[in-house]
Amino acid sequence: MDRAAHNAKPLEKPYKLSDAHGLYLLVKPAGSKLWQLKYRYQGKEKKLSFGAYPLIGLSKARELREKARVLLADGLDPAEKRKEEKLANAPAHTFASVAREWHASNQRWWADHAARVMHYLEVYLFPSLGDRDITELKIRDLLEPLKAVEAAGKLDVASRLQQRVTGVMRYAMQNGLIDYNPAQDLVGAIATRKAKHHPALSLEQLPDFLERLDDYGGRKLTRLAVQLALVVFIRCQRRFKTNTVRAAGRFGCHKVGYSIIRRGVSPWLYRISAS
Repeated sequence: MDRAAHNAKPLEKPYKLSDAHGLYLLVKPAGSKLWQLKYRYQGKEKKLSFGAYPLIGLSKARELREKARVLLADGLDPAEKRKEEKLANAPAHTFASVAREWHASNQRWWADHAARVMHYLEVYLFPSLGDRDITELKIRDLLEPLKAVEAAGKLDVASRLQQRVTGVMRYAMQNGLIDYNPAQDLVGAIATRKAKHHPALSLEQLPDFLERLDDYGGRKLTRLAVQLALVVFIRCQRRFKTNTVRAAGRFGCHKVGYSIIRRGVSPWLYRISAS
């Protein structure tokens, strides 16, 4: 069996090399070879995986099979027993569990922003950090997924992820889980995109710009913020609050713009932008 496992070649479809007592080697088309045990528990057929060959050799796979048979003889399900042992050995506070607590604590976030933050965590951070004990994470551990995103050319995403990691680790420190926040030393570790300033539009280009703005298919808040800026001529250094932009979408940019104008912006700007 050991020689057969070594010489097994992938085919178009997965196939099995059987050993004994339900143990077999599953050879997949991609070339991987996985040890599995087929058994019955309470009248139902079940499977248990032991790992990949040759990392798990034949003798080790047989040893694991015998341990599973002993559990079955005692009336226990080997798969459920493995789950119980995994839960017992799991760290009390993983990065994923603390990140979810941190996420839930930010109750002032709008629903769409909260969903976007969680999506980024699940896609970019949880695969490598999610199951890790947060008390054992070092700077290099936190930096690894950020560098992977940076290497893919997603510099803006990497920068936002750095902020999220710092927030999660700060939350852990504030709640007594760690004594030091290693994420604060990530400053400067991620490259930033060089700002590209675009030239001002000429008067002849404004009609085409406004038409394109009306047809903009990106975030609604972005379109509303630009339209509101055209109404009140706000300085570039200032920023609209999100609830102000949302109000513009509900009541109209000109009505909200007039409210802003009445609080200190010259009225003639409103008349020009509204005409």
